[in-house]
Amino acid sequence: MSRKNNYTPLKLDSVAGRTYVFGDIHGTFEELNCLLDFLRKEGNLSVNDRVIFVGDYIDRGYHSKEVVDLLLQLRKDIPETYFLKGNHEDMFLDYLGLGGMHGDNFVKNGGEQTLISYKQHIAASSKEVLESMPDDHIEFYKNLHSIIELEKHFIVHAGINPFVELLDQAPMDLFWIRDDFIMTEHELGKTVVFGHTPFKNVFADWPYKIGIDTGLVYGNLLTCLELSEGVCHQVRAGNLEVMSSDLNIPIS
Repeated sequence: MSRKNNYTPLKLDSVAGRTYVFGDIHGTFEELNCLLDFLRKEGNLSVNDRVIFVGDYIDRGYHSKEVVDLLLQLRKDIPETYFLKGNHEDMFLDYLGLGGMHGDNFVKNGGEQTLISYKQHIAASSKEVLESMPDDHIEFYKNLHSIIELEKHFIVHAGINPFVELLDQAPMDLFWIRDDFIMTEHELGKTVVFGHTPFKNVFADWPYKIGIDTGLVYGNLLTCLELSEGVCHQVRAGNLEVMSSDLNIPIS
């Protein structure tokens, strides 16, 4: 079988501290900032910890630029911070002429709000938008990861095609897949932590998969999974009060 796509996972060694994985954000700044503040103050988030984001930082919410600013600052504070590409970043990259797919659908899938956050009008050309963006933001979007592999987990935006070998995954699998992944048991030997498909609360199909997009931009929750401890930290849209609970599965 051809391996022309060859999305080789970024394999990370164990970390001295804890590992946190964040679900989809979609331009909602206040809730993200609240949850990060909670981890700093109550969880003692430190340089020994690792933070991973599953993608979809932009679109639909009106603070995409501010979200990326916050994430870039976090990476300066916590060196072991990693960002996966979501389908919305992939569309944005294509819209900007920087690779990706389905850029023609970017604006109607919440991209207008992203343009507003960068102080651009929907009528602006993609060239004008690109020229208006900070250089570190362009590098952020261009250097997002596709898959991250940990000792016992794969982290990916949408999921993995269970009928295709890992190195033969296509962009439509990693950034867009839904039911074929969610409804099927895979044989990867590790639990897949993913976002993309919103659930009312964390979706756990142990030991195969854990879905952590809990629909923040639709008025529900932002979820951060403390992977090393099996604890969920969540904040409800517009509430800014963090709730923590055990996932109650042998996650670590």
